[in-house]
Amino acid sequence: MSDVVSTQFDEIDIDAIDIENVDLSNYTNKQLFFIYKHTKSLRVRNDLIKRHLYIAEILSKKYMNKGIEYEDIHQVASLGLIYAIERFDIDRGFEFSSFATPTIIGEIKKYFRDKGWSVRVPRRIQELSKRINVAKNYLQQELQRAPKIEDIAEYLACSEEQVIEAMEASQVYTPKSLDITYDSSGDDKDIQLMDIIGKDDKQFDIIENRDFIETCMEKLNEMEVKIIRDRFFNNKTQIQIAEELDVSQMTISRMEKKILNKFKKEFNKLNEI
Repeated sequence: MSDVVSTQFDEIDIDAIDIENVDLSNYTNKQLFFIYKHTKSLRVRNDLIKRHLYIAEILSKKYMNKGIEYEDIHQVASLGLIYAIERFDIDRGFEFSSFATPTIIGEIKKYFRDKGWSVRVPRRIQELSKRINVAKNYLQQELQRAPKIEDIAEYLACSEEQVIEAMEASQVYTPKSLDITYDSSGDDKDIQLMDIIGKDDKQFDIIENRDFIETCMEKLNEMEVKIIRDRFFNNKTQIQIAEELDVSQMTISRMEKKILNKFKKEFNKLNEI
């Protein structure tokens, strides 16, 4: 095979070609690949890219409506085309399209693996989601209207619940940014997605309060700790605590007030930060 190929280029004298000024349209694709192999001319490579860009376009369209913008897929496919041109060896006698196709598809699939489903979804749902996209396009033309859930389910011979599940799962293919803005219905200021989803978690306040109390308790002496624990955690009265410590109820009252003032000062310090 290589002997047959080599005879096709015997008439080409690489040293005699003015690469920067020669009319490349006079050469066939195979002749250009032969010239590029020996010159690595950027001008020749660009011409080869233009001639074979249709391959990238055809393969890109096969991956439309799968959660990633066509422009991004086409860009990846074009990059795969460049890789194929760089690696192609004309001396092996293969057609370039046969060599380039798996190279380009490999780059597209790699991109989908990297940029695809943001949440791990069962393969059966992923496959059904692909079939739903195809079915929607077909039924749109067949029915001359947007297909309903029952139309898609009937066409795919599956339940409406399965269709809904797959359609909802497809929403995680490409995550939305929390910074995305929405019109606030006439207000001057748009609102962000982060402002309208989720809710405050009360557990955060509980954790913060607990940390604050424990930090303050570390600064108290043994008697002060006992008073706070018994009064506010064990629900004991000042009289009960006074009897246990063998002091007056008035003493406990004054100490409690003093301790709470310490807590207030620490709390005010936090607010100043």
